Amino acid sequence: MKKWLIYFFGLGVLCRSEMCDFVLVTREEWGARPPTDVQSMQDPVPYVIIHHTYQPPACSSTEDCIKAMQSMQDSHQIDQKWEDIGYNFVVGGDGKAYTGRGWSVVGAHSPSYNNQSIGISLIGDWRVELPPPNQIQTARKLIECGVQTGKIRPDYKLYGHQQVRQGTECPGQRLLDEISTWDHFSKTPPFVWVPNEIPT
Repeated sequence: MKKWLIYFFGLGVLCRSEMCDFVLVTREEWGARPPTDVQSMQDPVPYVIIHHTYQPPACSSTEDCIKAMQSMQDSHQIDQKWEDIGYNFVVGGDGKAYTGRGWSVVGAHSPSYNNQSIGISLIGDWRVELPPPNQIQTARKLIECGVQTGKIRPDYKLYGHQQVRQGTECPGQRLLDEISTWDHFSKTPPFVWVPNEIPT
């Protein structure tokens, strides 16, 4: 039997697919500050970009994952002067997904892709180790849920951050190896952003 399960904060989207069978923590629940600005993004998007946080480190309890979310928002919004936490969603080692900017909102995670992608970050440093199975499973379900609710195109392309931005190890080689086995992974992005390059 399919389930009525998830209410997406601020959007009122109810999902009744088995692929949406995960816990989505709202911004209110993890104590987010309001964004200083919100730019809408047209749905459905053609790209999904996978990241790791590197810092903060991996978390296994909801209490620690909430602290990681608050720390990231502080870094992005206060230190870097961004409008909000950069990612659309974040997945913790507790197996829960955390709402960052959410669906249909331009992120700040992958230059040149921010207005046409969903950026999902897995809390931790995944250069050598693989995230725990529950964290990987939730990330995959989150993507499929986005497809089924019309937020991500059915023919979307999946990339690791280092594929679309020069000069970063993100999402870590071990995680990149993992997502290269997922459906929709693509080896050749349409463009790669180079820091300090003048657009032509």
